[in-house]
Amino acid sequence: MSDIVNKDNLNDEDLVKLTIEDQENFLYLIKRYEAKLGRYVRRIAGLGKEDTEDLLQDIFIKTYQNINSFDKDLKFSSWIYRIAHNEVIDNYRKKQSRPQGASFDVENLLNNLASEFNITKDLDHKYLQANISQVLNVMDLKYREVLILKFLEEKEYKEISDILKKPMGTVATLISRAKQQFLQKMKEQDIKL
Repeated sequence: MSDIVNKDNLNDEDLVKLTIEDQENFLYLIKRYEAKLGRYVRRIAGLGKEDTEDLLQDIFIKTYQNINSFDKDLKFSSWIYRIAHNEVIDNYRKKQSRPQGASFDVENLLNNLASEFNITKDLDHKYLQANISQVLNVMDLKYREVLILKFLEEKEYKEISDILKKPMGTVATLISRAKQQFLQKMKEQDIKL
């Protein structure tokens, strides 16, 4: 594993090619995606640190096992997020219950959603921050996930489409419905804008 600087500067697709040639290069992909996928998994599944690490390990194992079937027409980031999405869904189904006490990057979500919902500048952020996680926890998983992909992970519609394996029109509809459900859940919990 020599020449670290050059490999760190390679794009994802080149690292995939190198990984196919020499498995040790997979460490560079892990290093590049570990923190990003960890945040994504915690946001979607609401898992604690240890459970997130276990799920990340499963994601990277699945990624490595399937690296030869990587579709070069997709961005690698979309492909690995799709694997993460599938692992989160599998984990969710195994538990057969809604995750409790999910932790979200409330400040980032609030800032991103604020512009979408035309929240005024003098809004009491602290009040909303205390309640945002509650709202996300009671949302349908499919809507919570698109909000997180769009507003926390800051993915474009095309990439969300690739991750969820849904047409871009469906993604737009899901995001619209997710915003509506978010507002509805806020009203149900008597959180005022």
